[in-house]
Amino acid sequence: MGGQKFQYDESGGTFFYFILSFLALILIPATFYFWPRKKKEDPDLKRENCNCEPCLRKRATMEHSDPYKGAKELLIKLSIVAGWALLTFLTYKVSQFDYEMSNFDPYEILGVPLGSSQKDIKKAYRTLSVILHPDKETGDEKAFMKLTKAYQALTDDEARKNWEKYGNPDGPGATSFGIALPSWIVEKENSVWVLGLYALVFMVALPIVVGTWWYRSIRYSGDKVLLDTTNMYWYFFHKTPQMQVKRVIMILAASFEFDKRHNNQVIERQSDNDEVPALIRQLPNLNEKCKELPFSRGYSLKARAILHAHLSRIPVKENTLELDRQLIVRKCPYLIQEMVSCVSHLIMLAYARKIQRLPTIETIENCMKLSPMVMQGLWEFKHPILQLPHLTEDIRQYMLRKFNVRNLQQLAQLKPDQSRTALRSLSDEQYANVVKVLGRMPLIDFNMKCEVVDDENSNVVTAGAIVTVTVELVRRSMSELFGDATAKEKQGIAESNENGEGEGDADGELEVTDEKQDPKQQTKKQPVWQPKPGKGPYKGKSKGAQKNRRIAAAAAAAAAAAATAAAAQTQAAKGSHPGEKKEKASKQSQKAGGGDRKAAGPDEMESDAESGVESENDASDAAADDDDEWEKFQQKINKREKLEGRSKVSHPVHCPLFPEEKHEYWWTYICDRKSRTMLTVPYHVTNLIHREEVQLKFTAPRWAGVYVFTVCLRSDSYFGMDQQLELKLDVKDPAAIPTEHPQWDISESESDHNEMQANDSEFTTDSSDGEDEGTTKKMD
Repeated sequence: MGGQKFQYDESGGTFFYFILSFLALILIPATFYFWPRKKKEDPDLKRENCNCEPCLRKRATMEHSDPYKGAKELLIKLSIVAGWALLTFLTYKVSQFDYEMSNFDPYEILGVPLGSSQKDIKKAYRTLSVILHPDKETGDEKAFMKLTKAYQALTDDEARKNWEKYGNPDGPGATSFGIALPSWIVEKENSVWVLGLYALVFMVALPIVVGTWWYRSIRYSGDKVLLDTTNMYWYFFHKTPQMQVKRVIMILAASFEFDKRHNNQVIERQSDNDEVPALIRQLPNLNEKCKELPFSRGYSLKARAILHAHLSRIPVKENTLELDRQLIVRKCPYLIQEMVSCVSHLIMLAYARKIQRLPTIETIENCMKLSPMVMQGLWEFKHPILQLPHLTEDIRQYMLRKFNVRNLQQLAQLKPDQSRTALRSLSDEQYANVVKVLGRMPLIDFNMKCEVVDDENSNVVTAGAIVTVTVELVRRSMSELFGDATAKEKQGIAESNENGEGEGDADGELEVTDEKQDPKQQTKKQPVWQPKPGKGPYKGKSKGAQKNRRIAAAAAAAAAAAATAAAAQTQAAKGSHPGEKKEKASKQSQKAGGGDRKAAGPDEMESDAESGVESENDASDAAADDDDEWEKFQQKINKREKLEGRSKVSHPVHCPLFPEEKHEYWWTYICDRKSRTMLTVPYHVTNLIHREEVQLKFTAPRWAGVYVFTVCLRSDSYFGMDQQLELKLDVKDPAAIPTEHPQWDISESESDHNEMQANDSEFTTDSSDGEDEGTTKKMD
């Protein structure tokens, strides 16, 4: 048997095969994914786009946002073309390799059949040698060498036997394993350069790349926010539990994303020394003289001034502050979401008694309000109709006086002739833009369902139970309301004032409140279900009040027990199923008569057929319950799968002052307006295209009673789209633990039989044997 031999590829054939395979493996998918393609513009979508001046300017800015886009596309095309050219060259190179000797067949070369005689072989050789000799005009040197080797292999008896036995005239050869590397890599004179290249790649370049990636990744959270910024949010929101919108703007402007030392994208110019002070003089209530850090720093003051100018729609200088405005506004959605997340965590920590100060609901709602303010470039006190293009305050006042239009939904419900009359100051093109934008705005059908999951009666809420509120969101377009005056108006969110009462009634009309109130009345009300500070739940009350509360609680417990007993008796006498009624009546009669079976009366005498029908009905009811449980389980799995694959694509938002394309997102949560507290963490809905369901869970109050909570829906992109629903929760006392049950009643014979079975153990011990013997002797 031949030996084995490892050798490097001296001729380069194997290496070319390796490079060819590796290049094809990379080049084919790279061409498919990275070849630049022009986006096909949808003509219908282009017609639906708003053509107002800010929108046209925004689209032009987005197209030129990457100045090196053309150079990048050209470089990618050249790289892919060069790769395919190299692949073609390698394919041609490999095809020219001479591997014919590996399939050496002397009979085929001489053109004689297998087993020919020496005479025929010599004759064929002479004929072909005259034609293929190099000195002849038809000569071929390579073919003549192969012909000569074939003649020698067949004329030599030993070589002919070796070929017929081993397929090689020289006999069995060594098994060769080629390594697909060129020979110059292992040559002695090139060893220093090869080792240097390995050291440069694996000891210098790779650690630098990994270290740079790690340093950048640990500075940011999962939402692309600097950890230093997140820590600052935690500090200020914990320091000030109740925060106004302007204070939230100050904290937002102080984010380290706007500082040159933390973000290389920030540009500091010499012209800022003149332009920023001039801008500050145009802005009232900027609080530029604040000495608190980091609000007094230069980057924070500049960002705050640009944000105030953005919300006031004050134009800033092109190519300088306008570029800074785009950078700041572009970062705001991530930062605002981080603010909401920080306040939510602080509320949860306060409920868990980890921190002392509980942030109020106004703080987190003011953070949410800031998102549509930044998207639309409007202050919170501005009217939602001003989000539409070309509309001004004068036009809004005219629509209010003429047609009593107070919100966007009422404007959409106007008839076409009334709508054109209300917007008569606009040109036809401007009116078309208004109709386009209004028709694409969202109209959300907001519904909810409250239940206690995994409970026997899911509709009954007991004290301390986990309540699950399933919120259903159905997204429609405002264009469905055009000309429809019968559509019901959505109920907006009634904000909480400092007394914890809603500022608006059910119709959404604001109530006039007196700003000068007694400071004692401005104290925060604590939710009823939260335990009072101190040792007991009634600390701070007088002893008489505590005694009265205890007496009332005992009386309520006694009344509940009596009601439970009466209900049990009534159900026993008026059972829904005949079998249940008679069985329960018989059990009660057995208890009353001290176990006398005759006291049950004729109710004991039931036919076997009727009991069989009742058992079949019970089995069918149990099967139906199992099917319902299985369907609920499947719904939970589907919801969990939806949440795991949640996307961030919904419907585009009309926001001409925001430098990028924005999609509609929503917050939904449950709160208590009276105590000004949150019951659930705001859930961020990012994939509402047509319909979406969200589950909000919270713990029911600890005391029985009727509670009124509010389920809220807020938009992070539009004003006037917020809605609320009233959640009335009737909390019951938990049912008493049963101490007796008919199934637990065991007759004397059954108990004796069970005791005998318990004594008969499967495994006999010495002690049990002794006891058995003693018992036998006594019986004898």
